Amino acid sequence: MSVTLSESAATRVAWIAKRQGKPAILRLAVEGGGCSGFQYRYGLAETIEPDDIVTSKGDVRLVVDPVSLDLIEGSEVDFVESLGGSAFRITNPQAASGCGCGASFSV
Repeated sequence: MSVTLSESAATRVAWIAKRQGKPAILRLAVEGGGCSGFQYRYGLAETIEPDDIVTSKGDVRLVVDPVSLDLIEGSEVDFVESLGGSAFRITNPQAASGCGCGASFSV
């Protein structure tokens, strides 16, 4: 799978998972909606589904369903902190455009 987690994102997922007492598994999915057509949805997962594509960074796993993978192939999930706040950001080379906050995109 060519969707990757940055070191910063993996560290943040591990921190959140530890605080919530959950496994360090980040599920990334794409769904219709948002201001640009598609939006990213992510959260901690309890389990890995049989058809999930899995990649790891240390002890943290990133899981993506096959349908979502078609829209985010080649992307990197990062965690950034700035004066405006902190958030997960996805750099998606397949996105033709996106919204200002980076939560939605079009292809």
